[in-house]
Formats: sequence, structure tokens, C-alpha cells
Amino acid sequence: MSNEKLLVVDDDALIRRSLAEMLRGLDYRVFEAGTGAEALRVFGQVAPDLVITDFNMPEVDGLQLLKELKARKADLPVILVTGYGTVEQAVDAMKAGAYDYVSKPILDDEMKLAIKRALDERSLRAENTDLKKRLDMRYGFDAIVGRDYKMQRIYDTIDSVAGTKATVLVTGESGTGKTLIARALHHNSPRKAQPFVEVNCGALPETLLESELFGYKRGAFTGANADRLGKFAAADKGTIFLDEINNASPMLQMKLLRILQDREFEPLGSNETMQVDVRVVIATNLDLPKEVEKGTFRRDLYYRINVVAVHMPPIRERVSDIPLLAEHFLARFAKENGKKIDGIDEAALDVLVRYPWPGNVRELENCLERAVVLTRNVRLTVEDLPPLMREGAEETPVQTSDDVVALKVALEDPERRYIELALRRFGSNRQETAKALDINRTTLFNKMRKYGLLEKY
Repeated sequence: MSNEKLLVVDDDALIRRSLAEMLRGLDYRVFEAGTGAEALRVFGQVAPDLVITDFNMPEVDGLQLLKELKARKADLPVILVTGYGTVEQAVDAMKAGAYDYVSKPILDDEMKLAIKRALDERSLRAENTDLKKRLDMRYGFDAIVGRDYKMQRIYDTIDSVAGTKATVLVTGESGTGKTLIARALHHNSPRKAQPFVEVNCGALPETLLESELFGYKRGAFTGANADRLGKFAAADKGTIFLDEINNASPMLQMKLLRILQDREFEPLGSNETMQVDVRVVIATNLDLPKEVEKGTFRRDLYYRINVVAVHMPPIRERVSDIPLLAEHFLARFAKENGKKIDGIDEAALDVLVRYPWPGNVRELENCLERAVVLTRNVRLTVEDLPPLMREGAEETPVQTSDDVVALKVALEDPERRYIELALRRFGSNRQETAKALDINRTTLFNKMRKYGLLEKY
């Protein structure tokens, strides 16, 4: 039997039962009510997926019932049935939120089609709602994992500028999550229902990048056999994310400067000026001020895009977030691969924390996916990690020769490791770390400076 529950409301018992019988024959779960008041009681008990109600009923008519049902459940599809239909009634019904309006005598095929369309649309709306919820989880603040103080500042910045039109420049090494920042800015803005268009400027040849961004008219160049809409036009009312902007040619940089200033451009081969309302987010993994000094990036364009800057720190500068990120990726990949994995043991987590991660968060993500796919354990161990990572994590003895050194020198390495462990444990919070180590903050600061830990924590 179908899971869909239908409520049939009609004061004429013969018509009501006949329609209900036909619908039960289609494997729907059908409930009946002879009055509007009874229909509201049944609605509260069974929560139907669709209601079919007669228009003309004593006391509470179909239109009143429709309004009450929609007040209780706005997305409930309601089909109104009448034997004395008028244009005015149909208009009133549609204004009140009726899905469809069917006249008597009821034709089975007409009713079946109306019900199918209503339930299909309801299902589609439910899927869209679920998709939006998952998008919120994936691209909202929750998608950017990190408790490090550097990440907290980034959250504050996103929260402050997401609702504005300001251009945002996102910098950082490859794999730090710059795309996530761009998507979070869009998804937490008033433009979230509009397009998010992503363009990797480094993935396209210079000759194609301009036409990809601005589009072209038929005949603009060899092979341009039809008009084509560019990415800026496609992103109208939404957000465009230009990654690896440092790859833009001098000519393209000049056009980008114009569109950032005036929000207008001409497609290739056209004299027609197009205007767009678009929010621009730009990313690069290079030091743009150095590129400006070298003459490879326009100074005026740099000042134009550097309205709000967000720097994504490499993972080696937010070591305290590695356990959090590892647990996040572990849970995600375990679910995607249908595996039950309880967590990561201490030895494996220590290897993850010590590893330098030249590929940043992306490398950590790939590492955890590989481990989840290949492991046969219920808890990830060191053996589940890539061989190179395991080899690099082997402990180096403090003294490899028979020479005896001063005790102070011999104890430096274990002291550094212990301080680093404490800093990770307390999320780089120096006050808590100093308290746990039973030293004052000045002593901790001096030791961190001595061991080169200030930049790291």
C-alpha cells in the first residue's frame, strides 16, 4: 500500500464513499469526513498528505476549510470539488491556496491526474527543502571546521560582510579551503537563492578565459557559431567566485577592473553593453602585493579587489584544529562508505598532528578518505595511514652518539614537545596552557619564542 494519506471530505456520503473506494483501489491510504469540523479533527489525527474537499457544505464550506487547513499546514495540497462551479469560486479557491479545482461529476482520470500532480509537486518541494537543509549544513558556517582563534576571526568577518555587496579577497595556500569561504559568503547572504558561479582562472587557457567570463556573439572568432552567455551574466543577482585570479592576463585584468567599478561589460564581438548585479569573491594562493611590485598584477585592480580580505591559514598554523578536522572527515567518509568506525586512536592522532601537511586541509581530507576506505578496523590506527606519513612520524632520539651533552640541552627537545602537546590540548590558549604547566604566561611566551612556536600557536 502507498504511504500517501488522502483525506476525502464531502457531506454527500454516496459521493464521498465512491471517491474513497476508487482511491483505495489505487493503493492510497484514504480517510473520510462528512463535515468541515470532522475534517479538521481527522486532519489533526492522521496528518494527511493531500485533502480533497467538496466546496458546498453546510456550516464550514470547502473554502473555509481550505483556509483553515492552509493556516495549519501551508504546504498541504488541497483539491476543491464542486457541482456548481463558477469562475468567481475558482478564483477565490486559487487565491486561498487550492492546488486544483475539479467540477462534478468527477471523472476518475481527471481526479487521478490532479492527485498525481499534487503529490509529485509536494514530493519535489520536500526534496528541495531537504536539499536546502543539506546545503545549509555543507556551505553554512558549520562546513568550515575549526576552533582556532584564527578561524574564529574568519567566522566574524564572514558574519559581518555576508549580507553586503562588498568584494572579498580570499588568500591562502592551496588546499586551505578558500572555496568554502566563498560558498559560505554566498550561502549566508540575501543572494543565497540566486546562482553561485565558480570560475577557476588557472584551469582555462588565456585565450578562452575572457570569452568564458564575458560571453561572445556569434562570429566573434573562429568557432563562435552561436551566441554564448558568459559567467558574469549567468551569475546575475548572485555571486561569482574567481579562483586563482593571478592567472588573468593584463587585458583581462583591465576588463575585470571595469566590471568591478561599474558592473558592466561587452561580450566579445558585441557593441552592446550589459549590466549585471553580481557579488564578486576573488581568491589567490599568491602574494598579490609582490605580484604588483613585479608588474604582473595591476596595482589599481589589487586595491579594487582588496576591499575585505580573508586569509586562510595553512593547517600547520592551526594544529589545534587537526583532531577536530580529522573527526569531521572520519564521520563523513564512514557514513558515505557505510562503515562503522568509532574514532582514531591516540597514536594515529599524534601522527596526524605531527605531520606538516603541505597539501593543507585537502591533503588531510584525502588521507582520511583513504584510511576509511582501506581500513578493516573499527578504530583507525597508525597502520591505516599512508606509509610516507608513518615513516615521517618516527621518533628521532635526542642523542644519537655516545657523547654526553649538558642536561639542559638534552632536555630541550622533550620540553618543546610537551609544551606543544599542551598548546594543542588547550587549542592554543596560552593562559590555560600556562596554568596546566604550572608556569606563568611570560615564561610560556619566552619558551615558545625559544622553540619557534609563536607563529605556529
